[in-house]
Amino acid sequence: MNAKRPNIQKLLAFPEESRDEVPMALRGGSEPSTASRDSERPAVFEKLMEEICERRNLEEALRRVRANKGAPGADGMTVDDLVGQLKQQWPTIRDQLLQGIYKPLPVKRVEIPKPDGGVRKLGIPTALDRFIQQAVLQVLQQRWDPTFSPHSYGFRPQRSAHQAVAAAQGFIAEGYRWVVDLDLEKFFDRVNHDILMGRIAKRLNDPRLLRLIRAFLNAGVLEDGLVNPTDEGTPQGGPLSPLLSNIVLDDLDQELMRRGLRFARYADDCNIYVFSRRAGERVMASVTRFLTTRLRLKVNETKSAVARPWERKFLGFSFTNHLKPKRRIAPKALERFKEKIRELTRRTRGVSLEQMVTKLSRYLQGWRGYFGACETPSVLRNLDSWVHRRLRAFVWKQWRSGQTKFAELRKRNVSRDLAATAAGSCHGPWRLSKSPALHRAFPTAFFLSLGLPLLVPKTA
Repeated sequence: MNAKRPNIQKLLAFPEESRDEVPMALRGGSEPSTASRDSERPAVFEKLMEEICERRNLEEALRRVRANKGAPGADGMTVDDLVGQLKQQWPTIRDQLLQGIYKPLPVKRVEIPKPDGGVRKLGIPTALDRFIQQAVLQVLQQRWDPTFSPHSYGFRPQRSAHQAVAAAQGFIAEGYRWVVDLDLEKFFDRVNHDILMGRIAKRLNDPRLLRLIRAFLNAGVLEDGLVNPTDEGTPQGGPLSPLLSNIVLDDLDQELMRRGLRFARYADDCNIYVFSRRAGERVMASVTRFLTTRLRLKVNETKSAVARPWERKFLGFSFTNHLKPKRRIAPKALERFKEKIRELTRRTRGVSLEQMVTKLSRYLQGWRGYFGACETPSVLRNLDSWVHRRLRAFVWKQWRSGQTKFAELRKRNVSRDLAATAAGSCHGPWRLSKSPALHRAFPTAFFLSLGLPLLVPKTA
């Protein structure tokens, strides 16, 4: 067996050669004591917990958790430590799950800055709890996802933010040129547990699984060394939270569909498209009432609005004001991009150009993977030029003396006159980064040779 890529059985330390030592739970069987307990349960109860504890489902859950990595939770255990814990404790953990008495540990509070200011609070479960949540997610998502609205795009298999943006674009093209842009205030922190559990109870009939989900919701939060209780919210950070958020907001989806409204929702970001401002104001008022009274959620009035689609942003994109609208990058997303590039290309950074390009390339590839879906390639071309100019200014700053600048430009096939003009100039690096000499010394092909990707292909 290849030691570098062991199969999942070896990761769990339950190899096939030692099947007598393999807990029956991971082979898909049942412990004798559990079997007798199962036989005493009413036949109408679903056996979803057995399905969750089935070996193939567990193997897939472990693969996903290991691939996602993630920070340690409240117990300090890393994902790499998880395999050893499962090897030693899985029979006991499995029995607790099947009896409905498993108790998750509190989540660890982590705050990360939001792009538009403030912080987003994440709740990081322990590696073991992430593994169990992932196993639960795989079973429930397979059952529930087909029942969700076709207008819901967030945290669902084979669905994406790009599809949500494309759907919104289609509604605008059909003539629905007013948008009801809803922003839910601290949605993930304010989900009502009783309402959520009521929705879940309508969808499954396994009391053990209901108790487990409730236990995850009420596990508490470890913050500043103290465990605080949680009586509302589904902390972001665990595999199960996105599915639970879709359960809550499925009520909103079904209500909007019942009314025949055109909308696209990605998690708590929902845009509804209507023909007129007056219709939009009616929809805003009625949907706000629905969210407040039925789901006990609060609409953020300062961030929500009835407006033209090209005046708002949706998932980082906006739209042009044309009969056939095009996707464009929202202004705030462009500004965040430039802020990040400025940070990565500071002229005072003590790194080489090659090191800078390596870090810059990783960011550009990720950004292009998402925002490359815009339909305004000229914007991307301008950003490419701007990034290259930042790099030219960085190099020019490193060449401190006029003599060094002249010599380096000559090495790069810049004519003597151009090199002398640039080297003797009194202008600063940013001004000279646009000069013919630096363009000749550092053309686009040079940056490509270092591995810097273009945001838009030259043929686009």
